[in-house]
Order: sequence, then C-alpha cells, then structure tokens
Amino acid sequence: MTTAARTETHCPYCGLQCAMSLTPSGAAGARGPLSVTGRQFPTNRGGLCQKGWTSTELLRHPDRLTTPLVRVRGRLQPTTWADALDRVADGFRAVQDRGGKDAVAVFGGGGLTNEKAYQLGKFARVALGTSNIDYNGRFCMSSAAAAGIRAFGLDRGLPFPVADLTGAEAVLLVGGNVAETMPPLLGHLGAAVDAGGLIVVDPRRTATAERALAGGGLHLQLAPGTDLPLALGMLHLAVTEGHLDRDYIETRTTGFDDAWLAAAQWWPERTERVTGVPVAAQRRAVEILSRSRRSDTGAYVLTARGTEQHATGTDTVSSWIGLALALGLPGRRGSGYGAVTGQGNGQGGREHGQKADQLPGYRKITDPAAREHVARVWGIDAAELPGPGRSAYELLDALGRPDGPRALLVHGANLAVSAPRAGHVVDRLRALELLVVCDFLLSETAAMADVVLPVLQWAEEEGTMTSLEGRVLRRRRAVEPPAGARSELEVWRELAIRLGRPADWFPADPRIVFDELRRASAGGAADYAGVTYDRLDAGQALHWPVPDVTHPGTPRLFLQRFATDDGRARFSAVEHRGPAEVTDAEFPLVATTGRVLAHYQSGAQTRRVAELASAAGPMFVQVHPDTAARAGVRDGDDAVVVGRRGRVAAAVRCDESMRLDTVFLPFHFAGDARANLLTNPALDPTSRMPEFKVCAVRVEAAGEVNP
Repeated sequence: MTTAARTETHCPYCGLQCAMSLTPSGAAGARGPLSVTGRQFPTNRGGLCQKGWTSTELLRHPDRLTTPLVRVRGRLQPTTWADALDRVADGFRAVQDRGGKDAVAVFGGGGLTNEKAYQLGKFARVALGTSNIDYNGRFCMSSAAAAGIRAFGLDRGLPFPVADLTGAEAVLLVGGNVAETMPPLLGHLGAAVDAGGLIVVDPRRTATAERALAGGGLHLQLAPGTDLPLALGMLHLAVTEGHLDRDYIETRTTGFDDAWLAAAQWWPERTERVTGVPVAAQRRAVEILSRSRRSDTGAYVLTARGTEQHATGTDTVSSWIGLALALGLPGRRGSGYGAVTGQGNGQGGREHGQKADQLPGYRKITDPAAREHVARVWGIDAAELPGPGRSAYELLDALGRPDGPRALLVHGANLAVSAPRAGHVVDRLRALELLVVCDFLLSETAAMADVVLPVLQWAEEEGTMTSLEGRVLRRRRAVEPPAGARSELEVWRELAIRLGRPADWFPADPRIVFDELRRASAGGAADYAGVTYDRLDAGQALHWPVPDVTHPGTPRLFLQRFATDDGRARFSAVEHRGPAEVTDAEFPLVATTGRVLAHYQSGAQTRRVAELASAAGPMFVQVHPDTAARAGVRDGDDAVVVGRRGRVAAAVRCDESMRLDTVFLPFHFAGDARANLLTNPALDPTSRMPEFKVCAVRVEAAGEVNP
C-alpha cells in the first residue's frame, strides 16, 4: 500500500523479506530521503535488523551510478544511454557472428524481482538465443533445492509459514547463524530456546549457538565437512533407541531400508571420532526432537548454507531430510523440514528461468511439454529454445576460452568477490571481449566492465518478491529514481529491439511482465497463475502454488501427500565422502566462511553504509588462541591466511570457543581481503554447488615469506 505519506514494502536484503514502511522525511517529498519503520508482519513482527534500519542510506549515496559508463583507453568514461546500448548490442552481435549464440552469456542474481528474473531468462533464450545463463543462487540454495526435489518432488525453502516455528519446542538448525544473518527469525525460535530445545549444528560457537546454550539447548560443534556423518549417526540413534515414527515411515515414505543400511555403519562412537560431537550430545539431540514430536509440541529440522555449500551438499541435505523423515516431521502440521533461503528473492529467483536448466514455473528445460508450454506463451517455436547451459562456476570458468563465451552480461552479482576461487574468476572476466554489468554502485565487478549500465534500486521500482516461505510479496516504489538510472526491464527491451526482436516481446511495465509470468508458470510446480497485483495489494497472503484467482494459496505443502508420483517422500541412501580438499603439513587448518551481522553478501552495498562498516570492522580471521600462537600471531595482529589457490590479508581475532583445527573468514570484503581467493570450486555432482565451506589453509604473520 502507498499513501501520500507512507509506502508499505519489504526490506531489500535477505529472504525473510521483513515488512517495513518508508516515509519521506524531508521537504523534497518523493525525491528526498526516506525514514524506515518496521511493520507488523508474520515474519518480522515489527522488527528489523541493523541492515534493514539503514537500508535507505544507499538510495542517495554519493557513489550512486546515474550515468552509463564505457571503457575508453582503459578507463571508464560517461556516455549516453543510446551509445552504451548500441555498444552492447553491437558487441553481442559481433561475438555471436563469430562464435555462435552461446558466445554470449548472462549471469543473474537472487535479489532480482520475480519479474526481472523471469524476463532475464526470456531475454537470454529469446533475444540472445543463448543457453549460457545461470545465477548466483547456484552458490546459495542449489543443494537444498536438489535435495528437496529428490525427497519431496518439489523445492520450496520453507514448505510452511515462518510463524509455524513460533510454538515449536524443538528446532534443529544445521549450518545457520540466524542471530546474525536474519535476526528477526531468531524471535520465532523463542519457545524452542525456553524449552531447552534449540539445537545448533555449526563448527563455530556463533551468536545463535550461544542463544541455544543460554536456554539449556545444544551446540553440536562438528568438524567442518562432517555434517553428513553426523546426520547418519543421529539417524542410527533414532533407529537403535526407539525414536522412529514407524507408522509414518510405512504410510508416507519409501526407501527407509536402504537409508538405514547406510546409517547402520555410523554407530555413535564412530560418529564422534569423525565429527567431534560427543555421543551424549548426539543422543540428547535425537531425544529432544523425538520428545517434541511425540508430545505434539512441534519439532523442526532446518538446514542452511553451512551444511549445503559442499561438494557433497545434495547428499548432505538429503541425510538431514532422512533424519526428519525417520522422526515423522515433514508434511505434518506443527512440525517439518525446511531450508532457510538466504537471498532476498532466493526462492522466486530460482523458479522463473534464470537458472541454466529451468524454465518458468520451476519447469525443467529438458522436458518437451514444458518447452511447448513456455514457447506458446512466448510466441515462438519450441525448437527455438536452447537446451540447458553451464552451471554458474562452470560458466565462469569457461569465459574467454576457445569453446566458451566471449561476452558476459551481469545483473545483481559481484562475481569478483563472491565467486569461489575468486582470483581465477577475475582472470576469466579479464579474458572476455565484452563485459557488461548492470548495477547501481560501482562494485568490484562493475569496475572491471567495458560497459556499466546504471539501474534502479529496490525502493525505486515496482514488482514482486517471493520470501523464504514461498509467499509472494509486493515491492513498491517509494521514491523517484535519480535521472539517468533505468529499470533492467527497460534495458532488456532496448537491447532486444537492437537485436531485432519486437519491442512488445519485452515490455518494461512490471505488471505486464508479471501477467505473462503467471501464464508461463501456470500448471508448473511453482504455479503463480492465481497471483495478481490486485490480490497482493488487497493484503491477501498468497503462498505458491496458486493455480487460479479463486485459490487461497498453499501456505503448508505436503499435509496430504508429497509431490512425488506416488505421494510418498523418499529416503536417500547416502555415503560420506569427506571434503574435496584435505589438510596436510603445509596447510594444516580448515578454513570455513560465512557472514557477520552488519554485512550482506559481497558487501558491495553494506560496506558503503558507515554505520554498518564501523560495526563490522575490517576483515578478520577468527582462530583459537593456541592455534594463533602456533602460527606466531596474537590477537589483533595483521596476518595472512594462505591456501592452495590464494592468500587473504586479515586481522587476527582470537576466540577460545573455536576448534583448534578451524579458522573462520567472513566473505564480505574486497581486494586482498577476499575470503573467496581461498575457496574451492569443487562442485556437487547434482546441484553444481561449489565447496565454499571447507578448504585447507595455514596462518602466517603479515609480511612473513613462506612460499
């Protein structure tokens, strides 16, 4: 809702999509600064985190891009929109004339609105005709999505509303530090904390783990990369100590016997030796979950990036789903399994076609029926649609190579900081003939571009987002954009015209685009056919699927049956393979990465907000004091973390709660402080997720010479 004095919208950052009101705070009105107020809403209940409270500061930031830039003699120079768009279209056409349609690639982002995620996929496949499109959600949710489809036949991060967590007295949170990444979510875990039923699985004693311990809950401080055997060990205890929901297993699942054969090998003592989690803690965790399920006080298993960003991420998430199934949680009101989606539109962003193997509605691009349906909506022959392209890292690795793309269009991603093996990715970006970046700030990736196109920010545009609970939300314009900035929808329309496509194939009005999205998604797994702007503006809570305009939406999936052919959830028999990279005498420590409270993703936005940058401080490496002493450094020293792919400069932050074999690096910083200079691009065979969470390193004093 927008009134003369207030615009009701949602935070631009994480997948919780906290509700907020924006109000002009000066005489300039719609062109002036905005004040932020948290709004009562089921997810945030009026609260916001530090990032949300400061979210409007970037709208009038002095670094804001308002003029297209082109590279002339090695430097970015201002130009007109017409010149910039002509250069892009001519460059795309030239490389495709020489190298074929796939010589141009597109990289999207999980922060784009549904309309833009949809239109970007259409632009790539119809205007450019390329199969090479993927997005940064491949680095975020892909393993959880693949495991969810494997088990339930459908992926929706939380197949239940966030508010359902509020009354649960047992929550197992695996690899998530929500106290820092999405603080308002922690408020929904209060009953679990008070009951001593919050169980946090994490190699670090995070703020979330501290909250669990303060309430009498558990912190299972496992070795990085051992999530899967811990899940199998807990399943072993569920079987041997009588915690199975046998009726549920028999009536609502398949594959338990094979899953048990895999878990049978992980007796508690073996699990402790591999993971470092004591047998007593394993046993108590299973008992807490089982007790709450049996007493109907609610039990949930939630996974997040810490357990997903591995070269075995899909199998690892499958193992946690297996534990949830064994206890009878998914598809039961008041209990369940869910994956905590990270990016602002991480859910909607993966549903509408900007992923290499997908078409709108969460359809597979290899499905002939899906291709026919979407082609009809787009007014083309299905044979014109390209097939699946390269996944995100494989796409980046191919840039500039003889058989790879020679030009790249980037939206909503800061690849020079956020991609694994970031130094190598920067080299691939430099090998391109044409790099085009759409952004509203000169990110580290935009600074490398040949053409930079200034686009709108969240409070300057209309559209929809889909939260981590599958609820479609309205994003509303609250302030006039600065002169010179344009919507990506306008950019794609202008480029499509220059590439010979009719203008009406690529409308710039988000409402028109959304109506087309509804038709394209109709009948698909993520069916938005019944979602309309009018229904959303009237305040209706619409969780997909919503197959028609009379349908109330589906806040809770799987209550009657799962989305598999037989309606049963599937156990998976998975085996522990361990991290793709192991430690040795040269690199004796394991580095893991993550977020801190004040920053978001690559930090391109939050590092520019003075309050947030001050709160976070500079780049650091968190390490146990004894480990630091062995490396010859102390708390506060400047150090270098060295791995097999690069070196990272960081200040030492000693913490006695850290494991002796583990160091932690936040991934929000740029330059030689990029944590992803170290991370391993080893890929999960199913999801193609890189292994961000485990790599072998050593710590040295800054300036130490040790090649």
